[in-house]
Amino acid sequence: MFSSDKFLIVKYMKQFILSLDEIVINYPNKEMVVKNRLHSDSLDILEFIYQANIEDNPENRKYYQNKILSKISMLDFYLEKSYKKKYISEKMCQKKSNELIKISKMVYQWKSAKQQDIS
Repeated sequence: MFSSDKFLIVKYMKQFILSLDEIVINYPNKEMVVKNRLHSDSLDILEFIYQANIEDNPENRKYYQNKILSKISMLDFYLEKSYKKKYISEKMCQKKSNELIKISKMVYQWKSAKQQDIS
C-alpha cells in the first residue's frame, strides 16, 4: 500500500470509484457517454488528488484542488441526469451525491489548511 492511501480523501474517492459499478450496470447503451464520463472523471479526480498532494508549489496545488472540485461538480451533474432518466434511484442518487459532498468538504478544508500554512 502507498503511504498516501492513509490520506482520507484518497480513501473516500477510491470507495466512490469502486462503487460505481453497482450504479452504472443499468445504463442503456445509448448512455455510454455518461457512464464512461462517470468512470473517467472519477479516475481524474483521484489522479488530481495525488498530484495536488505531492505538489510543492502552492499555486499548482491550488490548480489541482480546483480541478478536483470542478470534476466533482460534473459527477454530481451526471448523477442528477442519471436520476432524471431513471437509470438510478433517488436514494442512490442522494447517497452518491452525499459522498461527493463529503469529498468536496474535505478538499475545501485541505485548501484552507494549505493556505494557512503559506501565510
